[in-house]
Amino acid sequence: MTFGFETLAIHAGQDPDPRTGAVVPPIYQTSTYAQDAVAAPRLGYAYGRGANPTRRSLEECLAALEGGRRAATFASGMAAEDTLIHALCGPGDHVIIPDDVYSGTWRLIDKVMERWGLQWTPVPIGNLDAVRAAIRPGSTRIIWVETPTNPLLGIADLAGLASLARDHSALLVVDNTFASPYLQRPIAYGAHVVVYSTTKYIGGHSDVIGGALVTDDAELGQRIAYHQNAMGSISGAFDSWLTMRGVKTLGIRMERHCDNAERVVELLQGHSAVAQVYYPGLPDHPGHELAAKQMKRFGGMVTFRATGGEPAAIDICNRARLFTLGESLGGVESLIAHPARMTHASASGSPVQVDGDLVRLSVGIETVDDLLSDLDQALGTARS
Repeated sequence: MTFGFETLAIHAGQDPDPRTGAVVPPIYQTSTYAQDAVAAPRLGYAYGRGANPTRRSLEECLAALEGGRRAATFASGMAAEDTLIHALCGPGDHVIIPDDVYSGTWRLIDKVMERWGLQWTPVPIGNLDAVRAAIRPGSTRIIWVETPTNPLLGIADLAGLASLARDHSALLVVDNTFASPYLQRPIAYGAHVVVYSTTKYIGGHSDVIGGALVTDDAELGQRIAYHQNAMGSISGAFDSWLTMRGVKTLGIRMERHCDNAERVVELLQGHSAVAQVYYPGLPDHPGHELAAKQMKRFGGMVTFRATGGEPAAIDICNRARLFTLGESLGGVESLIAHPARMTHASASGSPVQVDGDLVRLSVGIETVDDLLSDLDQALGTARS
């Protein structure tokens, strides 16, 4: 039987506990397990780093939501990325990344992995010709994609990039954090691995840090699982349980995030304090048609440029009240950030730095009229 997204979010990997009948999987807060005999662990559980029933429940749920065969969860999104690069690459290999990639990904690749011998090239990931030109035959192992990108909300052609990757014996890795599996399933377009910071929309309540990798390739799944255990950056039992609790409402939360974001975009477009709005749902967004094809809706993230440049952008962030000034995104509460000095500060002076006039909004699920009123006063000038 085929189940819908919301049904899978509530039930996949989450059968009632066979011992007690508890409808919510227990938190198995244990480091080790009694074995039935020497080298005969019960149900395959020997040590908590290698496997944990609560973590396994979350991994089965995420694999089902993504349409993949296997998922692995980690202590953070960056731990997931680190493990994946070690699993797929070696010294001398080459990776292509977006030219507006999340600064944490850039920092990992440039400051950590480059010292290990990894080479990388930033490209406008929405331009297939640019990606093709950056491929180094025989050494490019990964085409790394965000769609939408962070923070400019650029859109990439997943099917086109998957074809490019296959033609050059590379792997397409898609960071799907901004969309979540509810709005977009990259595996359906040919992605080899999907990356998540589950801290964001999947957890959804700003109360747990985590990451995940999902693949539909059995061999890749085994390789990732091996490195997950060998490197040890696993998600703990309680963190897995919190994330699984959050994912149950992912579908209905994403609908409200999208509803509210669309109203926020309407306000921003008519405001004299705003020079430009970035949102894939806008017809004039360069990736609009592609996003409409790949995504169920256009998401809860909105970025805009302040008319008055960086000083105005900072003032807007500081004046907001209901929009909390803070890093991260995807929680039920609305957040406002100045990427150049906050989320992307580490990339200053690099090829992937962002401009100072940008303001990024993570639109939450509050009463939308309250959000609009707060933005109106934060923007500080009358609407045109």
